[in-house]
Amino acid sequence: MTRLFTELADLSDDAPALREIRHDIHRHPELSFEETRTSALVAQKLEEWGWEVSRGIAGTGVVGTLTAGDGTKRIGLRADMDALPIHEQTGKPYASESPGKMHACGHDGHTTMLLGAARHLARTRRFNGTVHLYFQPAEEHGLPSGAQRMIAEGLFERFPCDAVFGVHNHPGVAPGTFLFRKGPFMAACDQVSIEIEGVGGHAARPHLSVDPVVVTASIVMALQTIVARNVDPAQPAVVTVGSMHAGTVNNVIPNRATLELSVRSFSKPVRELLKRRICELVDAQAASYGAKATIKYLEGYPVVVNSDAETEFAAQVARELVGAEHVVDHTDLLMGSEDFAFMLQARPGTFLRIGNGAGEDGCMVHNPHYDFNDRNLPVGAAYWARLVERFLAQ
Repeated sequence: MTRLFTELADLSDDAPALREIRHDIHRHPELSFEETRTSALVAQKLEEWGWEVSRGIAGTGVVGTLTAGDGTKRIGLRADMDALPIHEQTGKPYASESPGKMHACGHDGHTTMLLGAARHLARTRRFNGTVHLYFQPAEEHGLPSGAQRMIAEGLFERFPCDAVFGVHNHPGVAPGTFLFRKGPFMAACDQVSIEIEGVGGHAARPHLSVDPVVVTASIVMALQTIVARNVDPAQPAVVTVGSMHAGTVNNVIPNRATLELSVRSFSKPVRELLKRRICELVDAQAASYGAKATIKYLEGYPVVVNSDAETEFAAQVARELVGAEHVVDHTDLLMGSEDFAFMLQARPGTFLRIGNGAGEDGCMVHNPHYDFNDRNLPVGAAYWARLVERFLAQ
């Protein structure tokens, strides 16, 4: 029976063409909501292969639709397309030709794997129902994200699905290894901007000023107590100060200082606790020095919550394709965040991971030396094709 479904060998001959597509996208990275060239390439390929194409969703988003047989079931698969504002240092022959921009998170690979599945499905059409491929812009943008905008512009009304699936590469794990987790999987992410207003003055006369640098330093240290002393140790949470700026020269006490925070959590009560304690602590610390704090707290991407049935189904398809020894059924929680969470709030489905390399080949994402592992291209394409065939089986 399984011979009716895609095997790894079915995509092996496509590997060179997929590498060419991926390297082309990699050479021409585009930031969030600027993916005009990438979306044009995606649309062109889909049309060449016989897919019905809809463009301009959330600006640069593309949806490909293909129906076979008379089945009424529908499946949605999503890939992200945007790059990051990082200057590439890989030295690869296909490295970014746009200074200060690179595909440092593997979205070029995600897009190419889905295109590989699109080509194969159009050739074989061994399914009974409708497939929608969601090529999404601006996963890296923050609010409003590409997923939010696509949904707000009627994604699931125009291109409905009974379940939606997405994938991300996973450095630190061997290529071709699939990782799954039911329920909460990736963290909610909130952004906090803090401005401390003091009283500037001469560095030699600090008693006549209110030094915002000292206030800011005190706040940074105090913030470390929230997770350590306010959050239940059994509940994952992170408060990271990613940016701190104050002053320009050594002999002037500045008027202002700023902080930027990233706040991660997995449950609503913890998320609310973090917000309350951060605001209370920042205000109290500033007031204790005679300074004033202004806080902008932006609740960002929600928790990625995978539905049980769809996650088990997706894991079973992976076991069939690559063998149980290459599938992790209950991988660790991840403190990273994903706007695919918005799609999972609207439809059942699952967000899975595929290993991108271990050891020296496992460079972390958002790093100028990162590169997507081309070994995953035919594997990911075969996985998506088999998932469609199994979900829309006769």
